[in-house]
Amino acid sequence: MPEPGSKKYDTRRARLRKDAEQSGISDQDANAVANEELQEGEAWRSSGPRTERGRGPKGERPESSG
Repeated sequence: MPEPGSKKYDTRRARLRKDAEQSGISDQDANAVANEELQEGEAWRSSGPRTERGRGPKGERPESSG
């Protein structure tokens, strides 16, 4: 699953932006349109931290037991 900041995500965003520009949307608006479109799709959303360390300090984790 591609996440924001990944190469696959950035490639997809660039293609969407180019398509929007070619359809007559201004440069700045095309960027916003591309970002919105990618963020609406669940496959392109961040899945969160992948490791225990990425979830933060043990005492500050929401489901911390113990």
